[in-house]
Amino acid sequence: MAGRAARLVLLAGAAALASGSQGDREPVYRDCVLRCEERNCSGGALRHFRSRQPIYMILAGPLGLHLCLDSIHTSSTPPWAAEYTNQICLFQVGLVMTTWPFSRFLFFQEPASALASFLNGLASLMMLYRYRTSVPASSPMYHTCVAFAWVSLNAWFWSTVFHTRDTDLTEKMDYFCASTVILHSVYLCCVRTVGLQYPAVARAFRAFLLLLLTTHVSYLSLVHFDYGYNLAANVAFGLVNVVWWLTWCLRNHRRLPHVRKCVVVVLLLQGLSLLELLDFPPFFWVLDAHAIWHISTIPVHILFFSFLEDDSLYLLKESEAKFKLA
Repeated sequence: MAGRAARLVLLAGAAALASGSQGDREPVYRDCVLRCEERNCSGGALRHFRSRQPIYMILAGPLGLHLCLDSIHTSSTPPWAAEYTNQICLFQVGLVMTTWPFSRFLFFQEPASALASFLNGLASLMMLYRYRTSVPASSPMYHTCVAFAWVSLNAWFWSTVFHTRDTDLTEKMDYFCASTVILHSVYLCCVRTVGLQYPAVARAFRAFLLLLLTTHVSYLSLVHFDYGYNLAANVAFGLVNVVWWLTWCLRNHRRLPHVRKCVVVVLLLQGLSLLELLDFPPFFWVLDAHAIWHISTIPVHILFFSFLEDDSLYLLKESEAKFKLA
């Protein structure tokens, strides 16, 4: 199940604090950035920066002003500690910026989160292979579960890219793909609880979710990228996802023992999402609460795919039994 769904649900109460745009507008912070840009990323300083970049940084993208400014906040030995000698600026770096500064490893801006996202994707890929190996394509939920696995893999890919290199494009792709996972999980639940008996309802609901996702992404891309709206929308998607799955699980856990795995997944995701409410400087300027949360979701995703495997095999057995009776 989408880990971000649970995370966003618990962040709903902190919605007013979730947007980093106010901090970016702070006069003291903007003055710090301007002075750092003038001192380190203009004229001869920018040319010097470009000339001393290793090959792996050149391969990561154009060595322009934006990458030079990134290095103010992320490097193997964080230069912001020397650049922001003014205590007010240090306060702004820690509490007003959208994220804490991180020590960069090679071209990875947030190495722990990038590695954790990659491992989540790897776990999803392994469970997809296991699912396709053990579950016949004739199972009623087969194609829906496989599609969910690919959507999850795509989301973890962009999460890895975003934590490797934070740009407007990678940030939007990370958010949009996370929303796609949540909505696909809602669709997965719809198919499991209603769609097997009423396929037309599932098809209509799928069309509605696609329209909803298209509208959501179009507004954020073409009209205004509003962090508050994006948070509120994803909280709503996540609430539907969690409540729907949990309600179905509680109604069927006695009849279907494997459903307890899904209950554990829902409860674990809710509990682990509390990590996202913690705010502390990254350990060794690498490991922060967000990275720890990403690491903790790896076994949860494995457990959820294990549930999907068990449930698909159960449905296959049930459908074969009905066919024999007919």
